[in-house]
Amino acid sequence: MTTSSVPTDSPLGLIAGGGRLPLLVATGARAIGRPVVAIGLRDQFDPDLRALCNHFHTAGIVQIGRWIKLLRREGVREAIMVGHVSKARMHDPLRVFRQLPDLRAALLWYRRLRHDRRNHALLAAVADELASSGVTLIDSTSFIPDHMATAGVMGRVQPSREAQGDLDLGWPLLSRVVELDIGQSIAVRDRDVIAVEAVEGTDALIERAGALCRAKGWTLLKTAKSTHDMRADVPTVGVLTIERLAAAGGRCLALGAGRVIMVDRPAVIAAADRLGVAIVGVPADAGSAVHGAPRLDSTS
Repeated sequence: MTTSSVPTDSPLGLIAGGGRLPLLVATGARAIGRPVVAIGLRDQFDPDLRALCNHFHTAGIVQIGRWIKLLRREGVREAIMVGHVSKARMHDPLRVFRQLPDLRAALLWYRRLRHDRRNHALLAAVADELASSGVTLIDSTSFIPDHMATAGVMGRVQPSREAQGDLDLGWPLLSRVVELDIGQSIAVRDRDVIAVEAVEGTDALIERAGALCRAKGWTLLKTAKSTHDMRADVPTVGVLTIERLAAAGGRCLALGAGRVIMVDRPAVIAAADRLGVAIVGVPADAGSAVHGAPRLDSTS
């Protein structure tokens, strides 16, 4: 859990995008006695989140001034920012009009982001803006340790010899891809890279890899770079990832241990066992050489 000096009963701010991840964070925080004050990002958050929070508000994706006003009013000193925000929406040419940024967000964009809108630059700018108002953005995985990928084979399905070869070839390549901020996933079959993720996201990558590779048995590899800021945009997989992977012919999923969130980990492993997909966690200290990583003992 978090090692912050903030009192353990202090309200936790939760800036929530889409998906189940904000629900897991809210549940984890409340389980250890932290009241949760959520700001659901408009048109993104799961409606079920409301019931898991002590206080709930809504705001636009780029209404940072409103975020700060609401968090300060509720006495929040620490906040977590999690959940999916559609990248297609962020690259919409009419985004300025659709999302209605407030003055604080507009000034932040002009001063810091108009020439660099990469994820890490955006996160740093938002974190600094929150900090200037007394709200510290903390590690988004602080309250969900049981939902992180771990080293070794997770589940009952063991990777095939072919999958081991794809992992040995693919992990060093993926390590370079993530360090260059290109994407967080690649697809490999028969020691040949068949697809690389960019702005489209993992689901679209899986669909594209399945269309390009009609033969079943390929491997999906996913991780974050070694210096990834865990305060936001941590790679995630869920039950739908497993279902889409299996439907597209994938039979192995390799994840960076401690770097990828498994949204509802028990359900993800159960789905993989049911559909015959091996899940392998590659240790963070494996570096670029991961020979033998799939042969680690099961951690399910």
